[in-house]
Amino acid sequence: MTAPHAQPLTSLDEWEDDLKTRYPEPDKPAFKATDPEKKKEEFRNYAANARPSVREFYRLNHTYQTYDFVREKKADYLKLNRRQMTVWEAAEFLNNLVDDSDPDTDLSQLDHLLQTAEHIRHDGKPRWFILAGFVHDLGKILCLFGEPQWAVVGDTFPVGCAFSDKIVFSEFFSGNPDRTNSKLSSRLGVYNEGCGLDKIDLSWGHDEYIYHVVKHGLPEEALYMLRYHSFYPGHREGEYDYLMNDHDRKMFEWVRAFNPYDLYTKNHEKPDSKKLRPFYEDLINEYLPGKLSW
Repeated sequence: MTAPHAQPLTSLDEWEDDLKTRYPEPDKPAFKATDPEKKKEEFRNYAANARPSVREFYRLNHTYQTYDFVREKKADYLKLNRRQMTVWEAAEFLNNLVDDSDPDTDLSQLDHLLQTAEHIRHDGKPRWFILAGFVHDLGKILCLFGEPQWAVVGDTFPVGCAFSDKIVFSEFFSGNPDRTNSKLSSRLGVYNEGCGLDKIDLSWGHDEYIYHVVKHGLPEEALYMLRYHSFYPGHREGEYDYLMNDHDRKMFEWVRAFNPYDLYTKNHEKPDSKKLRPFYEDLINEYLPGKLSW
């Protein structure tokens, strides 16, 4: 099955806006990206109110993220032979991913990374936690390497076993060829009960990619944040616990601690990147010095 290169989202941020509709910030009204005047109750039936572009994005994602597709992408990209860049250079490279669809902001991708990291820093978290916030979306450079949106962002989920009905727009898995494979569509699929997430292939995207780029330099807590921050079926819906082990469950406390910074820290206030750069370059040199393989 040939995977299309359609780009239904106006920008990758549209997926993140959609997440805030599904998972509004506690004690605050639901995020309303499409119409500020909509009442909160209009989002009760999320699927009925989702933008057509978001629905099409998930249709593509759920149709083409197969077990074989994921294994092929990992075999290709995890050679890490595309470019040699420092972390700061990678952030500047990500700025080539321009969003012309939002007339209300002139914020760059680097600005968004700094916003997340600065909120973490403000809350007094460890230095490695701050750096995890800064690098967590750098894997989106996959778009600049030619990958379609549905193979870069989106809620991640295990492939090689049954798809949970708590995955957003789970009905679109009806077009996934793995659904007709008795082995790949069984509860355990190719895995063993409690085998641990490290032995599970999740749908391909920026999480898995950035994990492999930086796994040599950051503590395990940070690596769980990076690798599983888009695994909403796991850390927000409680699905696939039967594939996890006790260590995963313990580490997911850190994934959940990171999630609010991932979702709720972007705003229209532009950080002073020139002023902040010395702090972040010092932080980068502490954990991830020099040029990394991407």
